[in-house]
Amino acid sequence: MQKVAESKGCGTTGGSGKASCGSAAGSGDLPPEIWEKVKNHPCYSEEAHHHYARMHVAVAPACNIQCNYCNRKYDCANESRPGVVSEKLTPEQAARKVLAVASTIPQMTVLGIAGPGDPLANPAKTFKTFELISKTAPDIKLCLSTNGLALPDHVDTIARYNIDHVTITINMIDPEIGAQIYPWIFWNHKRYTGVEAAKLLTEHQLRGLEMLTERGILCKINSVMIPGINDKHLVEVNKAVKSRGAFLHNIMPLISAPEHGTVFGLNGQRGPSAQELKALQDSCEGEMNMMRHCRQCRADAVGLLGEDRSAEFTTDKIMEMEINYDLEGRQAYQALVEQERIAKVEAKQEELATLAGEASDITLLVAVATRGSGLINEHFGHAKEFQVYELSTRGAKFVGHRRVDLYCQGGYGEEESLETIIRAINDCHAVFVAKIGGCPKGDLIKAGIEPVDEFAHEFIEKSAITWFKSYLEKVRSGEITHAERGDAAIRQGALIAAA
Repeated sequence: MQKVAESKGCGTTGGSGKASCGSAAGSGDLPPEIWEKVKNHPCYSEEAHHHYARMHVAVAPACNIQCNYCNRKYDCANESRPGVVSEKLTPEQAARKVLAVASTIPQMTVLGIAGPGDPLANPAKTFKTFELISKTAPDIKLCLSTNGLALPDHVDTIARYNIDHVTITINMIDPEIGAQIYPWIFWNHKRYTGVEAAKLLTEHQLRGLEMLTERGILCKINSVMIPGINDKHLVEVNKAVKSRGAFLHNIMPLISAPEHGTVFGLNGQRGPSAQELKALQDSCEGEMNMMRHCRQCRADAVGLLGEDRSAEFTTDKIMEMEINYDLEGRQAYQALVEQERIAKVEAKQEELATLAGEASDITLLVAVATRGSGLINEHFGHAKEFQVYELSTRGAKFVGHRRVDLYCQGGYGEEESLETIIRAINDCHAVFVAKIGGCPKGDLIKAGIEPVDEFAHEFIEKSAITWFKSYLEKVRSGEITHAERGDAAIRQGALIAAA
């Protein structure tokens, strides 16, 4: 298995065992054939997610397991979480939608099927959709997300359709823990419950992972962090999937708001705080690189991670659209995106060099309002999320995002929203914005969070490093005293668009 991990999944460097691949990897960190697979995949590359878009098509409504954190909803436009869709599609409708989106959004590079049930519990619809797309839009990467129960039976088909990216949700490798997460599974025309169900599930998941990595298919593992149930156990899951060649591990917070109607939501199971989630991700990062930019997308999401444009591409609208799939035009546009991306990386490296020789143990977090492209280009009041970076003398490291409710509501500020925003970034020392009004600026300062607007429309990492150097100088001069911040709340159930 270690040979599989090194050659097909996550290679390791140095004595720490830390993976050299992962979402933060660049072209120099990966073999060329792996880099080609991830360079413009927004889920497999943290850098790419600033520049490239993805879409999901909801062709797979049935599911073969029940999770205590899931409640699949249809015709639901105001929730942003897995298992939720506004429309279910046929493969033919999905294929037309993909062409419509790719013609409108030239930086859309990935098609994923993630439900709203399980794609491999709906194999005919799933693979028919992939077949149609591979013929009509061969430049689009194909991606599949599954709970893994039926995975071993479909690995050959996945390989045949050139599906290079598979995400498996693995929340446990101990059936005793699994029994607390999964009430039942349905396998071979029989329903299993309890420990027996969890044992079957974990066996199929791990065997499927091994089969995929042996074929050179990149695998990302999703795990839901459930405090008091599997939070400590996920360290063992991390080791198990790394040893079987997984490329990336994505530990996500439990979404357990009661209004979603899940078992965990109704029985009061809490989700993790921001610092609890980060601490677990940090502890696992010593074994393999972590994905920290996941948005726990809807099963019909369209656009950049952190945005949703699915309302622009309803079935009624795409049936009326005149679609012109211009492959050469898409490639030319993406070439410009790559130039922008290179400029961003070069700016970061240039500014990072100025940190050489800085001696400080200070590490802190900052929040950033952005609409994409790696720029500080969003007004504070228009932000629906903030990206969070960890700053130290090693540079700027992306560590997550925080959903928030819009502060600006039709020309005025919503004070209740401002309170939730402050709670969401309470562990941050500063918030970088393109613009901010006087009222929210004053409230942020009172809360101990510095509003920073002098880097509007500049690159995030370069600007953050510049600000951090200034912060260290102020600490050294005695102008300010560095103090640790408190914890922050992970906002659940944020609207995907302004009402």
